[in-house]
Amino acid sequence: MSHSFGIVIESLVAVLLLLTIGYCKLLNSRLKRLKADEHSLKATIAELITATEIAERAIGGLKHTVRDVNENLGNQLSSASQMSQQLKHQLAESDNVIRRLSRIAIAARPAEAAPAAPAAPGVSTAKATAAAAQAFSDRRRPDGIAA
Repeated sequence: MSHSFGIVIESLVAVLLLLTIGYCKLLNSRLKRLKADEHSLKATIAELITATEIAERAIGGLKHTVRDVNENLGNQLSSASQMSQQLKHQLAESDNVIRRLSRIAIAARPAEAAPAAPAAPGVSTAKATAAAAQAFSDRRRPDGIAA
């Protein structure tokens, strides 16, 4: 009986060893997959770091471009404001010139041509101003300045 008891124990140890070997193979395959996943994860992290560096450089370039555009736009707005002021001044001067021309045209009208009763004062002033402007433009010199 002691002999069969020894065989049972030895058989039980052999079965346990076989189960241990099977479990070790299972763990080995899982470790291989884990190592493969670790390598792919390292590759993914390296790609992510590269993409992050590229994005940081692109953001730096965009910031530089925004600063340049902002400075350019500020200069253009300043120039536009100055030009607007010059145009306002020139428009005011042109209004003065038109008023003077209309006074000259009214004063230069012959006394006989003046209507006895002012039927339409706005029309005759406008016609006189147009005639004076036409005469003024006819006297223009070749260099573009009126005589």
